[in-house]
Amino acid sequence: MSKKITLISWNVNGIRAVHNKDLFIPFVEKYRPDILCLQETKAMKGQAEIDLPEYEEYWNSAERKGYSGTAIFSKIKPLSVTNGIPAAIAKRYGLVPDAYGDPLSEGRVIALEFETFFVVTVYTPNAKPDLSRIPLRHKQWDPAFLAYCKALEKKKPVIFCGDLNVAHTEDDLAHPKQNEGKHGFTSEEREGLQRFVDSGFLDSFRLFHTGNGFYTWWSHFGNTRARNVGWRIDYVFVSADLRPRITEAFILPEVMGSDHCPVGITFSV
Repeated sequence: MSKKITLISWNVNGIRAVHNKDLFIPFVEKYRPDILCLQETKAMKGQAEIDLPEYEEYWNSAERKGYSGTAIFSKIKPLSVTNGIPAAIAKRYGLVPDAYGDPLSEGRVIALEFETFFVVTVYTPNAKPDLSRIPLRHKQWDPAFLAYCKALEKKKPVIFCGDLNVAHTEDDLAHPKQNEGKHGFTSEEREGLQRFVDSGFLDSFRLFHTGNGFYTWWSHFGNTRARNVGWRIDYVFVSADLRPRITEAFILPEVMGSDHCPVGITFSV
């Protein structure tokens, strides 16, 4: 008999801030994900005293305090846990520190291996408004992360999710023409994401929803969230082998606490 699993991914933009507003635990209790992937935690494990006894916590915090970081809360015990992109893959793609720091010490990736699939959460480096991190992103990070996901996929299907810091197509942001060439919607960033699609990964949300108006991030300025003038930069991608098992993909814009909202899928195992 198959079991239904709900996976949710959320860039919390500071887990302590969301928790201190009494928004985090009520969110978890309402939606009850089996696996909860977080990005931009900006904390070390234990800095936010979160009482969720049903879940095991797995953290990859940045060396720099109050910056970046990822975590996964899971009701299902994984077979293995791996933090970061493996050194051999990072070396192959020349993934080294740039002017902003070392992407390998920023707590950006966690992979959990389960019996029949992997879950990988990722917080992709932002290209920066002056596009100064485009070279790192385009030539090093995106190819290295794709290589890592494909390496895992050789063993079993992969679900990777998180804040990818790019709107893939014109349908994925409210004002594509105004933002063309700006960070988050450059040809290099979009091409980087397209390579995942070309390699066989499926954007789960687009399996069920077409067109625009579906966003996951809104600027703090101009009341953009209330007007739904946003960007879809948070995703759940799945290996093609998982397609028959995906029963739902969703965005939860009603969940407050961050400038991002959660995204997720339900699937059977």
